[in-house]
Amino acid sequence: MLTLMGALLVATAIAPFLISALGRPAFGLLALVPGVGFFWTLQKLVDGAFADGNTLRFDIAWMPAAHLDLSLRMDGLSALFSLIILGVGALVMLYCWGYFDQTPRRLSLFAGEMMAFATAMYGLVISDSFLLMYVFWEVTSLLSYLLVSYYGERASSRRSSQQALMVTALGGLVMLMGIILLGRQTGMWSFSEIAAMPDVVQTPYITVAIVLILAGALSKSAIAPSHFWLPGAMAAPTPVSAYLHSAAMVKAGIYLVARLAPEFHVVTTWHLVVIPLGVFTMLLGGWMALKQKDLKLVLAYGTVSQLGFITSIMAIGSREAMQAGLALTFAHSLFKAALFMIVGAIDHSAGTRDIDKLSGLGRRQPLLYGLAIISGLSMAGIPPLFGFVSKEAVLEAIMHEELLVGMPRNLLLVGVVLGSILTMAYTLRFLWGAFATKDREAGASEAVRKMHPVGLLLWLPPGILSALTIFFGLLPTPLSSAINQHLNSVFGSAEKTYLSLWHGWTIPLALSAFIVAMGIILHWQRQVLVKWQFTYPALGSADKAYDTVINSLRNLSLHTTASTQRGSLQLNLTVIFATLMILPVIMLINGDLTNVRMIVAENPWQMVAALIMMLSAIAATSMDNRLSAVIIVGVTGYALAFVFALHGAPDLALTQLLVETIIMVLFMLVLRRMPAQTDWKQNPETSRLRAWLAVGVGLSVTLVGMYAINARTARPISEFMPELAKEIGHGANAVNVLLVDIRAWDTFGEISVLVIAAIGVASLIYRTQSFSRSSRRPTLRVTGRRWLAAGVESEQALNRSLMIDVTTRVLFPSMMALSLYFFFAGHNAPGGGFAGGLVAALALILRYLAGGRAELDEALPIDGGRTMGTGLILAALAAIVPMFFGRPPLTTGYNKIAVPLIGDVSLPSALIFDAGVYLVVVGLTLYILNSLGARLDIEEEGRKQRARDRARSLARRQRQREAAAKVQKAKKAKAAAGAATASTATEGKEK
Repeated sequence: MLTLMGALLVATAIAPFLISALGRPAFGLLALVPGVGFFWTLQKLVDGAFADGNTLRFDIAWMPAAHLDLSLRMDGLSALFSLIILGVGALVMLYCWGYFDQTPRRLSLFAGEMMAFATAMYGLVISDSFLLMYVFWEVTSLLSYLLVSYYGERASSRRSSQQALMVTALGGLVMLMGIILLGRQTGMWSFSEIAAMPDVVQTPYITVAIVLILAGALSKSAIAPSHFWLPGAMAAPTPVSAYLHSAAMVKAGIYLVARLAPEFHVVTTWHLVVIPLGVFTMLLGGWMALKQKDLKLVLAYGTVSQLGFITSIMAIGSREAMQAGLALTFAHSLFKAALFMIVGAIDHSAGTRDIDKLSGLGRRQPLLYGLAIISGLSMAGIPPLFGFVSKEAVLEAIMHEELLVGMPRNLLLVGVVLGSILTMAYTLRFLWGAFATKDREAGASEAVRKMHPVGLLLWLPPGILSALTIFFGLLPTPLSSAINQHLNSVFGSAEKTYLSLWHGWTIPLALSAFIVAMGIILHWQRQVLVKWQFTYPALGSADKAYDTVINSLRNLSLHTTASTQRGSLQLNLTVIFATLMILPVIMLINGDLTNVRMIVAENPWQMVAALIMMLSAIAATSMDNRLSAVIIVGVTGYALAFVFALHGAPDLALTQLLVETIIMVLFMLVLRRMPAQTDWKQNPETSRLRAWLAVGVGLSVTLVGMYAINARTARPISEFMPELAKEIGHGANAVNVLLVDIRAWDTFGEISVLVIAAIGVASLIYRTQSFSRSSRRPTLRVTGRRWLAAGVESEQALNRSLMIDVTTRVLFPSMMALSLYFFFAGHNAPGGGFAGGLVAALALILRYLAGGRAELDEALPIDGGRTMGTGLILAALAAIVPMFFGRPPLTTGYNKIAVPLIGDVSLPSALIFDAGVYLVVVGLTLYILNSLGARLDIEEEGRKQRARDRARSLARRQRQREAAAKVQKAKKAKAAAGAATASTATEGKEK
């Protein structure tokens, strides 16, 4: 069981790469994994591995106090649903090979998502823990969102995927509340414990818990009023529809109802909620199917109807009802997957699914028509197909059901009969609409005449399913025996019932004949039926109700945001600081701690540091120059580092100094794009209010800190840290051992946040452009450089100060050596990967400030993203590798090696984790320097170049205008001279 789960996970991971490398034939290779899993599960059922309540189990204890143990269990019910999930999944993957004509990039992700879908469904049905099952439950919702939005460029696909995610995820969250409530009231957090519940009816809040759990199960299985998301999911490719409607997603709710019904049906709420909603959904879906002209929508609303049918039968909770419900589940998976694949083949070959555009298809494609007839008639319950066997079992179970007496049983029987009549009618509508020759004179329609042949892989998978429909119809005993393995473990083996094709001349057989006859009449009189169907739904549109709810929530969000987020930073900070000031003080006033004491200072140097911080804080508020204000604020940080050093915390002091220095440099990089002076001044009244707010916040924080220090009643754990660091982490520096061993999970989360923050900063600067840079191998190049590596080609380099060049050249190697010293010495002395990385970051910042981005490229020609990625991988390896040696994650190994002339050198495995931290800090610095530094430099240079180009263009146009004016002036002068000469000549002639 665990091996199969691992194989599915591996197939999910490699599926995109296989599709990219091999193209569509890779779907055939991927189909082997669920296919092998199907035959393994089938062999277990044939061998009777789940008889007498036997199970396959795998348990890993993880956070038992939070009930998060990884508990997997396969029993008879899990095995039955695994057959559906894996078998249909293998055929759908094989069908994808023939369905897709090309291999676009999105198809690689699609293959991985489909395999992940099968993996999540398999994990869901073998989970014994409620909470683990819920994790897989929500994963299926997320994957359905990704699969339905395959054609993301279409608005219909985006809307349908969001709708499916919103409905099923909301139902899942409600179900989680029910699971927690049930677990808190009963102490049972796994499915295997439910059977041992002493008295379900008397359990407190059991009704609320059941309703909440059913909200998730029924929304997942598209039971009204949340039925509308399933027809909308038809925007997905047909393979997704075939899998989603037959074996995945919707079957999750069916599985949960089947799992809980034998124990929870005794609670009155169970039947009152599930059975009426199931019958109503069956009738609603069947009636809606008769209105559709899209073949996929006919099948989609038919699925809604069938899901209501199955749910209402499963929810009864008796042995006979469970047997009939499981048989109906198998029958539905066989015929519904086959019918969707047939529709996909029609759409693929003819280019349409519209009933009005299909005519004469049955004569052109007799094989496809034959497969559709087999699966369609099984859906309608026609003998000798398996759909008839399962429907007969349902009618027989309802008529003799002891848990439903009188009117409830009669109403359920009437509802099932009416729903089955509608099923027969929309089955005939599907077959007629897809394959019939609607106009005898015109013959085949244009789409049918131009359709290309149906390939082998488009009819082979539905052919296999149709063959199984016939096989289990004629010989249902093997499947019945497999179902009995589960029923015997739940209800006992005193009475065994078997599925059968022929029960004799019985009332259920008469009801089946009546259903068939009435369904044929409804289809025959379909033109009359149209008059009874409203243009607008009589009970309203659930789809429009969903839109109304979403729009109302959106408007509420907009109004709330507009009233709380006014765009004023001062207002937002005022609200935050006022809350920080008022709430803790109120709690302190209501508290009962009275023995409060505080030592102002332990030595005079602390008073000096405090005085420096206070003066700097006051001076920062009166500064008009932005850069000066940043430097003065930085002084408070340096004074705080001095306080850390006075308290004997050199690691904290060192880290504070380095971080404060880097922050000041980064502020300088940002402020250089802003005016040096702050022109805006507040009025004195507002300044006084801000001053009182600052005083209040300062006093409240001081009081909270004072009370918090005096509130300790237990011995502080910090007293044991040095001993634990030596014993567990093999290091004398308790701070660094705490970061890389004892609390390494926190550190791993923090460096992950650093990576996310770096990507966020780069995204803000680069926007939609790529902010990656190509790494290159450093080479020794001879240039006309003086002291730095970037050379003197640029004007900026020529104007650079020689003193800056020399200072940078001298300091950089020393700082890098100090960085490596901090890194290697940090396990037993002040330092560590974080401090070493900060020193290296300062060295790189120095190179950048001295020589610009060209100098930074020469100093470290490596992409910052790859550096951070390498650091994360190293940290993850340090967490994972100990597990292969039977140790908990992040366990530190220790060894000593003898180095000549040096002696014994300690090598803890935590050094690898520290190296990851080191690389993440360096990569973060590169990212920020390239975004806030180099990128802004490039934009500034571009702006200046554009300004110079505009100036040159203006000057050129001015020169052109002046030249044109001179030419025009010369022409005028020449013309005037010519006119004067002509006048003189005329006068001479006259004289």
